[in-house]
Amino acid sequence: MFLSVVICTYNRGKYLPMVLDSLRAQQFPLDAFEIILVDNNSTDITGDIIRTYQQENPSLPLNYLVEYNQGISYARNRGVTEAKGDIIVFIDDDETVEPDFLRGVDDFFTRYPDAGISAGPVIPVYETREPHWLSHFTRRLVTGEYRKGNRVKLLSPKDYPGTGHACFRRALFLRYGAFDTNLGRKGNSLMGAEDKDFFLRLMNGGERCYYLPAAKIYHHIPDSKLTDAHFRRLTYAIGRSERIRTRQLGQQAFYKRLLMEAVKWGASFVLAAWFLLTLRPAKGYKLLEFRWQVGKGLLGK
Repeated sequence: MFLSVVICTYNRGKYLPMVLDSLRAQQFPLDAFEIILVDNNSTDITGDIIRTYQQENPSLPLNYLVEYNQGISYARNRGVTEAKGDIIVFIDDDETVEPDFLRGVDDFFTRYPDAGISAGPVIPVYETREPHWLSHFTRRLVTGEYRKGNRVKLLSPKDYPGTGHACFRRALFLRYGAFDTNLGRKGNSLMGAEDKDFFLRLMNGGERCYYLPAAKIYHHIPDSKLTDAHFRRLTYAIGRSERIRTRQLGQQAFYKRLLMEAVKWGASFVLAAWFLLTLRPAKGYKLLEFRWQVGKGLLGK
């Protein structure tokens, strides 16, 4: 089968050669995949960097295009529209993969004809080191870390992955539609929930999503994403995004989300107390700050 690798980028030109180098090193025939790099109207030198890369690597099947409608959902939808593959493989612009990544994806979808989606582990690679306040409960939201064991298994909706480490049969986009352009990051904003909305549509619709441990993704984390200011912006944006997503579904969905948030507050207090008792107060404080900022965003404060 033919694979389409979709990479969406905004002002991260300096990372792209690293991402593309990992795809150029694939142990997979060059005529069996394409790379669609969607520049979401970057204001840095992304275009120059990619054009230079294309000139230096003419054999790499790289298609560079610009999506002028601002937003990650617009960019992903454009990538899907341009894709020719049977399988759409999403990789973020700050991620790298191992040389056998595409071969493993191709083999998986051949062996599992019932699978509509696959998602592999996301392993954070820190520019310097992991901050002391990060815990199991905040690591995924900051770094995207995703690990579900060492064997192939079916995922439930509550374990939905992120788009940046997932692969889809192309037919799913025809059946369920595109990413919601009211959701997701736009420019420098940290809004999200387009992943959650899309995956829940598919998985609640009966599509089977499998965890594929061999399809490792390495997510490169700069120190700028580990600051207190970024943490506050990110967690507040999570709440705002959930407010938009659930209100679009109706008042009942929104009130259900508020109730869930109240339950999470209770659990967070218990966990924060445990961190304090085990002499790790910074982890507990960050967990409560996370809940506070999400709550503010959810309530529109």
